[in-house]
Amino acid sequence: MIRRRALITLLGGAAAATWPLSARAQQVERMRRIGVVMNMAADHPESRARLSALVQGLQELGWTVGRNLRIDYRWAEGDAERYRKQAAEIFALEPDVIVSWGAEIASLQKASRPVPIVFAQSIDPVGSGMVASLARPGGNATGFTQFEYSLSGKWVELLKQIAPGIARTAVLRDFGSSAGIGQWAIIQAGASSFGIEALPINLREPSQIEQAVREFARPVNSGLIVTMSVSGLRHRQLIVTLAARHKLPAIYPERFYVADGGLISYGPNIVDQYRRAASYVNRILKGEKPADLPVQAPTKYELAINLRTAKTLGLEVPPSLLARADEVIE
Repeated sequence: MIRRRALITLLGGAAAATWPLSARAQQVERMRRIGVVMNMAADHPESRARLSALVQGLQELGWTVGRNLRIDYRWAEGDAERYRKQAAEIFALEPDVIVSWGAEIASLQKASRPVPIVFAQSIDPVGSGMVASLARPGGNATGFTQFEYSLSGKWVELLKQIAPGIARTAVLRDFGSSAGIGQWAIIQAGASSFGIEALPINLREPSQIEQAVREFARPVNSGLIVTMSVSGLRHRQLIVTLAARHKLPAIYPERFYVADGGLISYGPNIVDQYRRAASYVNRILKGEKPADLPVQAPTKYELAINLRTAKTLGLEVPPSLLARADEVIE
């Protein structure tokens, strides 16, 4: 009888000792859910690179897909209406966090329950109403800006370096956004300092873009600056094609334009920002609030040059510019 009581006591004590460990293990391994909404196509190399960086960043922080993490993906392919529908599907899944491209987040916030949102790239999160301020976002969204407005002046400088004969440039912009207006103001001032005439072309329907570029390109010594915008991304293939057709030296805001045949690009390393976004996802999953996480600026910028396109345009790329390039396509 004594032995039986001792055994029961021993087993009870062992259970009490092991239960907290078991409970903690179950808590740590609880499956969390992330929704990801991308504005590009699933098969685009840039999409794959960005998502690989996000997943790798999460793995480094202890999150493994299939063990304690599930990721649901949706692809908008540059279409604003499709983006809203895909985002609605993600919200319906009730994820713990949503990772998204930033431009449409403000409208999504108003139409949804307060799901924490991490935007991996946003042109102007304050101006578009996504956050109250960069230091204190104040709502259920935070993340990373895509660039600072001063970057727009750099595009003018680089275009002049790679095509010294430029006397006038068209500026393709999204007139309906605060970012489009801000970028235009900086470019206009920078162009004036280089003796370049800058003329805006509003990004609208493809036929209107094609007509505007065709009319602009008639005089010689003309160039093209493509600003960061939703419309620019949506019409990127058309824009690169028009620049080639009319022999316009053009600078773009992201490297994948150059991979698709554009001449030169300068802008933030967006792949790196998706890797950095993993740190905010991790902090939110562990209990922190987006409202308390400051919006961060890019830390890496990249310069890409397509030598094949330069040769087609009859341009000799300065050695000093090639030496600074992060990627050269030959």
